[in-house]
Amino acid sequence: MKKKVISILLSSVMAMSVLAGCGGSDAPKEDEKKEETAKSEGSEEKAEASGDTLVYWSMWESTEPQGKVIQEAVDAYVAETGVKVDLQFKGRTGNREALQPALDGGTQIDIFDEDIDRVNGMYAKYLLDLEDLAKEADYESTANPALMSACREAGGGTLKTIPYQPNVFAFFYNKALFKEAGIETEPTTWDEFLDVCQKLKDAGITPMTMDDAYATSVVGYHLARLVGEEKVVEIVKEGKWDDPAVKTMAEDIAELASKGYYSEMVGSNVWPAGQNTELATGSVAMYLNGSWLPNEVKAMTGPDFEWGCFAYPALENGANGTETNNFGAQVFGINKDTKMAKEAFDLITFITKGEYDQKMADESVGIPADTTNTEWPEMVACAKPVIENSTGRFTWAAGVETNVDITPVLKENFIKLMAGTVTADEFVSAMQEAAK
Repeated sequence: MKKKVISILLSSVMAMSVLAGCGGSDAPKEDEKKEETAKSEGSEEKAEASGDTLVYWSMWESTEPQGKVIQEAVDAYVAETGVKVDLQFKGRTGNREALQPALDGGTQIDIFDEDIDRVNGMYAKYLLDLEDLAKEADYESTANPALMSACREAGGGTLKTIPYQPNVFAFFYNKALFKEAGIETEPTTWDEFLDVCQKLKDAGITPMTMDDAYATSVVGYHLARLVGEEKVVEIVKEGKWDDPAVKTMAEDIAELASKGYYSEMVGSNVWPAGQNTELATGSVAMYLNGSWLPNEVKAMTGPDFEWGCFAYPALENGANGTETNNFGAQVFGINKDTKMAKEAFDLITFITKGEYDQKMADESVGIPADTTNTEWPEMVACAKPVIENSTGRFTWAAGVETNVDITPVLKENFIKLMAGTVTADEFVSAMQEAAK
């Protein structure tokens, strides 16, 4: 789920979800709904939708909480408006593999969704400008301004997508373990972070862990704190691993390893080992991850687990501080070739505001996108301060994964750095060699 500074992250919501709409008491019977609303799987058997039917390709599976809420919202929209909707659940892999070829081939797809940077990047040429539709609907009166700003930024300055299912990447921690170690204040600077780690270790608690799937996010966050995301992208794309910031980052991480602040398993953890068998069981205190984490491990943590969250700490003389974070959302895009733009936007509004936005947040343990939905699920409410104080945005991993050829090498060597099996100098040398 990627980059840049944007408008004030709504004094309370870098994390936001989606919705709106209702359904009338005169909703059609179930068999009538099935005729009007296409239900997803088995799309190969469906005939091409006619010009009076909205075709919506969704990234979710019909069995997921998000898919169930979207189906419910679509059914209510159809019942209320009489507009026909062909909803096809493609799943993440199906969407990513089939969407672009289908759009290129002229398949009728009026609405589609995916991660903000993927939609505004890979699918930008297919997107309809939504500025006038949003203005006509007064959409932004209840939309999160930071996310809307992010959509505009990712869209080259113009509103091309509508956000839902917001998320933020930060340190999530076990409040009970912090209390046990006598930690009363969340760290905001690197020195304070080191102090927290030492207090945890002194109390016999392993400070943190990491999984291979998210290891590069640590590199990106730390480098971006030092020099900003644009510089991070320059380093990885142009192979500038001799930049002083790289060595500073490596030395900082090597210090964490040498002091025993990482789990002994950090060098071998394959996702989701770290989050499931260490963080969720109370073996370690902290884990840098997304706001989807509490939902992923809730079966293991149980209902009494107390979640805490704080932004990646600020670094001395860094380019930015805790006000800049990696946050984003899934987004809806409307095909520029649609013949039903107004209906498409109305359906998106129906899903991303009011009743169904709140339901999406509740069912998926996510963050509401509609700012009038102020009741966040308890497990993710800890992320509110991070969101409320965010005024700038990093994209995924703060840009460090923008060179796909170097990412595997970066991950391999950084995991060794966290495990303490290579030194900071050896890490830098390995990256310089890989960039040749």
